[in-house]
Amino acid sequence: MQDARLTPVLSIAGLISLWVVAALLTDDAQILPKPWALAPLAAQELASGELLRHLGATLFRVIWAFALAMTLGTAIGLAMGRSERLNRWLDPWLVIFLNLPALVLIVLCYLWIGLTEAAAIIAVTLNKVPNVAAVVREGGRALDRDLDAMAQVYRMPWATRMRHVILPQLAPFIAGAARSGVAVIWKIVLVVEFLGRSSGIGFQIHLYFQLFDVALVLVYALSFICVMLLVEWLILQPWERRASRWRTA
Repeated sequence: MQDARLTPVLSIAGLISLWVVAALLTDDAQILPKPWALAPLAAQELASGELLRHLGATLFRVIWAFALAMTLGTAIGLAMGRSERLNRWLDPWLVIFLNLPALVLIVLCYLWIGLTEAAAIIAVTLNKVPNVAAVVREGGRALDRDLDAMAQVYRMPWATRMRHVILPQLAPFIAGAARSGVAVIWKIVLVVEFLGRSSGIGFQIHLYFQLFDVALVLVYALSFICVMLLVEWLILQPWERRASRWRTA
């Protein structure tokens, strides 16, 4: 058990070791600075409040887009999984939006709505909804028909049936969509901020890209990666294990 807990730490240590080797071989801080060279810069950005401000702005957008995408995607995916007729109608739409480049949706939202916070969140949400719907649709198809029939025989109210019959079976699919969703959403949020926001990690990366400052680009990128790793380890992985526990009980 203890080895399993140490494995992620050792894996990250190995990745940092590769970074150190690459930095030593490059021997040019303008191309790839050494990991320890970033610490003073990170401390400086923290002390000024800039790092926390931009982290907060990006996290705000990620949370909003994630909540909207999971809600809409789960509803659409469940409806498609439960109704073959609806699935035939909506499947071409799903395929189109799954293959539509994220950049196109982002640019169109900015052109149609303007360079606003709403446009940024809507663009990210629209990019993620099809992925969630596709995963949850498979969960809807895998629902146990016998349990559904039993719920109908006992005339369970809709809310009770959702809570005790449908959602427990969908939970592993929703958890899987959530884990992949967080990773995809924050990457798209960075693109949205890069193109049309005046705050956030993506905005800062854009700024320091223009200044050719590789070290500060890495500081801001790694800061949010650390936040996402904490979310993954402390929230999403335990939730996924709990959601799947009933299958092996």
